[in-house]
Amino acid sequence: MIDRGTGTQVNMAFIAAIVAVATIGGFMFGYDSGVINGTQDGLEKAFDLSKLGTGFNVGAILLGCAVGAFLAGRLADLIGRRSVMMIAAVLFILSAIAAGAAETSTLFVIARIIGGMGVGAASVLSPVYISEVTPASIRGRLSSIQQIMIITGLTGAFVANYVLADWAGGSQATFWLGFPAWRWMFWMQVIPALVYFLALLFIPESPRYLVAKGRDAEAEAVLTRLFGLAEAQRKIVEIRASLSSSHERPKLSDLIDASTGRVRKIVWAGIGLAVFQQLVGINIVFYYGAVLWQSVGFSESDALQINILSGSLSILACLCTVLLIDRIGRKPLLLIGSAGMAITLAVVAMSFSTATIVDGSLHLSDQAGLVALVAANLYVIFFNLSWGPVMWVMLGEMFPNQIRGSGLAVAGFAQWIANFGISVSFPALAAGVGLVLTYGFYAASALVSFFFVQAMVRETRGVELEAMAG
Repeated sequence: MIDRGTGTQVNMAFIAAIVAVATIGGFMFGYDSGVINGTQDGLEKAFDLSKLGTGFNVGAILLGCAVGAFLAGRLADLIGRRSVMMIAAVLFILSAIAAGAAETSTLFVIARIIGGMGVGAASVLSPVYISEVTPASIRGRLSSIQQIMIITGLTGAFVANYVLADWAGGSQATFWLGFPAWRWMFWMQVIPALVYFLALLFIPESPRYLVAKGRDAEAEAVLTRLFGLAEAQRKIVEIRASLSSSHERPKLSDLIDASTGRVRKIVWAGIGLAVFQQLVGINIVFYYGAVLWQSVGFSESDALQINILSGSLSILACLCTVLLIDRIGRKPLLLIGSAGMAITLAVVAMSFSTATIVDGSLHLSDQAGLVALVAANLYVIFFNLSWGPVMWVMLGEMFPNQIRGSGLAVAGFAQWIANFGISVSFPALAAGVGLVLTYGFYAASALVSFFFVQAMVRETRGVELEAMAG
């Protein structure tokens, strides 16, 4: 393939293989995040949990994610992108085994925090690794595959949970070897995690990292396989120039603008993108979807099937993003998504305002239930057409080379802390202030995100990584 940006020959077969392996991290991100959906009843019974306790057990993974994202961004500058992804794969395996075997809530929480560290690392390193080995002209669509794999992982977890519950006769029913089905839902994760670890052995280290560590010959070898010798030599010169003149090891203090003494605007933009992606409430659908739909009258089987529908629609929306992101750009997609989510979330909130109490539980009329279901899935489509993939694409490419690891560390940490706050607070908010105000807050956040994007986000479509400013 000829890169239309540089006119050079690009080894697309090699790039495709690298991207395929790197995005398994996205699949694991999605699977480990989504496997909890459908296991809550089993957790509550096994550990005798209150609603707040359930929220903490569900959200515990997110504390690990925040730590993992922060450490991964920094470690990636020290030991390399691929090495940290391999550590993440090991954490996925250990967490899956321990979570399924946990006999107490404390052990379960520890296991999920360990898995969360893997999720956090994969969430920030897969997109940045992809952005560092792909041409600028197609970087957006290739980086967007990360979100497709996240949703595929989520959907895969939903399907596995549904099948296991169906075979066993319920998530709490006894299944293979005398263990309840919900425990097997966690153990199934070992299979893709092992595939991820083995596949990582066959891809190279990021050439940007290699240059930063002074390993120019290795970087040239990787870049030559990607783009040919002449382009490899040109890129090495550009990468060197984009690093600090003193060529010091990247550090957190690089996020401060030396001329003003303030945090760089690009860092605030990254943090804002990361936080708003969570304030719109998307992970309530992914973490609590089964519980939410059961609470308004759907059966457990119907609720699990709705999860699968939402996951399938998400994948289709992400495929549209792959086609559009390098054509119309990142910023327009974010604006479309913000507007669409604000409207659909408002409709969901209004639908819940018509709910009645039947035998102590919420109940929607057939018409209101249909409206809520359609609006919720349209919301999922808008999110995965825009903020779902585009936020990760931008975090992987928007920071200059010198601060990319540190910028990702801070933005990734903020993203997962916001995720934790939204996810853990949902059961209490739903029971306290109600679903109407809870979803109203998500709708308001989507509206505010529209104006944030207009004011703070700069388009990065087609811009080489070495030309990123901030």
